[in-house]
Amino acid sequence: MERGDFAMLKLLCAALAVTALSGCLAKTALDVATLPVKVASKTVDAVTTSQSEADQKRGRELRKREEKLGQLKRDYDKQARKCAAGDGDACTKRDRVKAQIDKLMPMVPAETD
Repeated sequence: MERGDFAMLKLLCAALAVTALSGCLAKTALDVATLPVKVASKTVDAVTTSQSEADQKRGRELRKREEKLGQLKRDYDKQARKCAAGDGDACTKRDRVKAQIDKLMPMVPAETD
């Protein structure tokens, strides 16, 4: 390989490298420029709650309260039967459960048929 050919090869490699790197640099510049926008939009998404997410959360909370109310009603019925059979402790437990039911009832919406 002659000295002129070697110089030409170096020049060609340099030109190819500049061309290849310019695409990388342009992409990097674009990424850097759009990064604040991407970060801000992800932050807004993380901080805000959509209406459907709020509805789902409310539905879960409602189901938990209804489940707790059903459990308390079953316990109340059980203690009421024992109380009617003459168990004094069951009467006290029944009254405590009734107080819990009364406290929970306003938080559970009335069913509409």
